Amino acid sequence: MKVVILAGGYGTRISEESLYKPKPMIEIGGKPILWHIMKLYSFRGFNEFIICAGYKQYVIKEWFADYFLHNSDVTFDFTSGKNDLIIHEQHCEPWKVTIVDTGLNTMTGGRIKRIQKYVGDETFCLTYGDAVSDVNINDVVDYHNRHDSIVTLTSVSISQQKGVLDVDCNGNVRSFREKSKDDGAVINGGFMVCSPQIFRYLKDDSTVFEKEPMNTLAKEKKLNTYFHKDFWQCMDTKREKDRLEELWNSGKAPWKVWND
Repeated sequence: MKVVILAGGYGTRISEESLYKPKPMIEIGGKPILWHIMKLYSFRGFNEFIICAGYKQYVIKEWFADYFLHNSDVTFDFTSGKNDLIIHEQHCEPWKVTIVDTGLNTMTGGRIKRIQKYVGDETFCLTYGDAVSDVNINDVVDYHNRHDSIVTLTSVSISQQKGVLDVDCNGNVRSFREKSKDDGAVINGGFMVCSPQIFRYLKDDSTVFEKEPMNTLAKEKKLNTYFHKDFWQCMDTKREKDRLEELWNSGKAPWKVWND
């Protein structure tokens, strides 16, 4: 099963980093968050990727073009008057990666529509290039296959960030308590599975996947959700990036389900 990763946006909310590179190429522990996402899919047996690139898409292409070189021990031998390259220890992932320039200003649904020819008439995984999780992708796929839905998304709960007030109709605070996880909202965490019928709901480059297609699927009862209770974290802001970096450096990153 192929994995489609949306990696074409501007990443304006983390402009300190995305000014120079696409958001999915911002590094956590010396590797792009895109690599972390691909590693967690690969650990579950998914090794064929289609990356929907856009903003500064050449950065993604160049990184993968040099991936083999960057992950191997090499000797550059000029003694014979040539540029001989000797590969010693090498470590390459078992990946097949297709990087598609889906346009600079194309919306999410339009990006998915543009890669239809690479997916073909088969079910595929879909996620965003800016969030990591310890979700078991195989469980999401199994859940999707057991239900009559076109899209199954992984829902996660995000905690309330502020204290909670109980206010009456006159504006009087009747109680105050600190936030708890139960106060959080349930959101789309990505890590989706899509049946090929999804392409019927995508019109053109202006289609926002999370708006009309999702709403239509919900009305038709063709949108389902797999609820993930454990770790999930997006990287929308510098603060969130720093949190992920801290977790990685601690050696206890919850999303690192793979072995070195």
